[in-house]
Order: sequence, then structure tokens, then C-alpha cells
Amino acid sequence: MAEDTRLQIEEIVEYGVDTRRGNLLGVQPFMVPADYVSGEAFYAKIGGYLDAVDQRGWLNEKTVVVLPEYVGTWLVAVGEKRRVHQAESIERAMRALVLSNLFSFLKALPFAKAEGADSKHPQAKYALFRMKGVRMAKIYHNVFSRLAREHAVTIVAGSIVLPSPEVVSGKLTVGAGPLYNVSVVYKPDGAAYEDIVRKAFPIEAELAFTARASVSELPVFDTPAGRLGVLICADSWYPSPYEMLKAKQADFVVVPSYLSPSGVWGQPWRGYDGAPAPSDVDARDVNTLTEGEAWLKYALAGRLADAGIEQGINVFLRGDLWDLGSDGHTIMVKAGVVTEAEHIAGAAVVNFWLS
Repeated sequence: MAEDTRLQIEEIVEYGVDTRRGNLLGVQPFMVPADYVSGEAFYAKIGGYLDAVDQRGWLNEKTVVVLPEYVGTWLVAVGEKRRVHQAESIERAMRALVLSNLFSFLKALPFAKAEGADSKHPQAKYALFRMKGVRMAKIYHNVFSRLAREHAVTIVAGSIVLPSPEVVSGKLTVGAGPLYNVSVVYKPDGAAYEDIVRKAFPIEAELAFTARASVSELPVFDTPAGRLGVLICADSWYPSPYEMLKAKQADFVVVPSYLSPSGVWGQPWRGYDGAPAPSDVDARDVNTLTEGEAWLKYALAGRLADAGIEQGINVFLRGDLWDLGSDGHTIMVKAGVVTEAEHIAGAAVVNFWLS
């Protein structure tokens, strides 16, 4: 693999000891628009993190690599003109993308209307991801399938927004229905598991262009390290997804997340977003806890033990993607003990040994 001069890892850290039961390798990549210029650029960036830890002996047949939410979503910019990648804001980048693909965009727009877009459901976002969905899915699948096969590990490939995705004969495909925020899991031989993780609790901003999935559809994956459950970001804030994973006998849970803007981790928590707060949430915590404290109380760190599942990891996307910003600390849970990897603002790889 060619050296990626933009790959600068702030920290590579290890928690626990190798008990030969496997490990959760949380990759917190620092992504920039240039990483989405092409499929090869995306492969080089993500693969660079795995290359960096391979020499430490952390990758084995029981390794589960966990990427963050939305790491695949910005593949929407692959193959676009320089003005898309160099735009000062995401709004300008998307406008440039539409203008560069105006005919295809206009063809996709009626499908957006057919899917129920209204004043609260911007048709442009529907059309944009419908227009680019086939290409995005192909690159996402090829990159993560290749990396899983090359390193002989299981990969939870963060998340990506796609129209009605499915896995057919081990390959990711897209359909003609609504958009979903999804995560695909890849086996050590490079094949994708048939089941796809679909986000069940999109936040308000996502509800503008993505559909809700049913909690009952949440899968559990048989991996060499044990039975794996995956909750995409906000899903980890509600009891019902954990109850479903417990019923399906998950051994451990991973949470790919994305949080913005920059600096929000230390700011006052604004409460639940996109769905009503569960009954166990103390309303007095809103604007009293910080965002980070709320993640520790109400997401994976605070809910995993109640589900009778002992181990898990929460990984966040970091980067300088247009004007979006990013924040979040990798969080690990083992037998009720919570560990927060603090003070890592850039790229990091966190190795968490299972026991």
C-alpha cells in the first residue's frame, strides 16, 4: 500500500491484556475531504490505520475492527470536481455536487418526491444520495471487503447512507426505496454478512432525509470472537435496542458514532433529539450535564450492564470535513467498569482486549 502522507495518528493505545478471546479495535480516523477524492484514497486512509497496528500483533482472527458512524457517507463526493472537495462549507460542497451532476440529479428528484419528501424532508438530499448510491455502495463494499480479507479480521464498517441497501451473495447492493443510515459487517474472508444494521432512532437532522428502521430488525453476528451486536450512534441511547440484542444473546456491543460540532463534548447537554426521552431519563440532567457526561450516563456506558452484556466499545468519527466539525471520546465498558479515552482530538486507534 502506498504511504499516505496525511495519516498522522495522535495515539495508539491498548487497554487490558490478551486473553486469546479476541479484541475490539476502535479506529477513530481523522477524515478530510481529500480522503473522498477516489476509492483508492479512501482505501489508503482507512487501511493506513490497520497497517499501523498490524506490526504490534493486535490483528488476529478474533479481532473486530470498529469504524465510526458516517465514515462511508462522504463517499458521495468521490469522483467530483476539485471545487466540491475544496468548498468552505458542506452547503457549498453539496451545491457544487448537484450542479456538476444536474441531469442525473433532476432524474432522481421525482423519486425523492415519491418517497414522501415534504417541507421537513428536503428533496435535494434524497435525490443526491439516490443519484450516487450505486457508486457509493460499490466503493464502500470493495474497500472494506478488501481490508477484511487482507488483514483476516472482522470489520464493522462504520456507517453509510444508502437507498434500501441489501447484501446479496456476500456483496452490498442498493435498491429503489428510502434512504437508511446503515452499517455493514465484513467477515475475515471479505464477504459481507447478510444482515445489515439499520439505524432505528435517527436524530432530527437525519429524519429530514433518512427513514427509521425497526428495532426488531437489529441483527446479531456470529464472529470468531463471539456474538456481536451493533448500535448506530443514537440507538445506543434507548433501552429497547439493548433488550433486542440481549434477547438475541449478544456477547458484546459496538457503537459507531458521529458527534458535532467541534467542542460540543464539554458543552451543556441539550437532551434527546429525534425521539422522546426514555422513562428512565432524569429531565433535570438537560442543560446540567455536559454532552460527554450524558454519553456516559445514557448511552453505551450507562445502559450496557442493564442488558446483561458485559463488554463494548463506542467509537467516534473525527476530522475536518468542510465546516461540520467533530467531537467525542472513545468509550469502553468491561464488567461494569467504564474507561474513557480522553484528550484524543485527532486520529487514534484504541485496542480493547476482550475477556
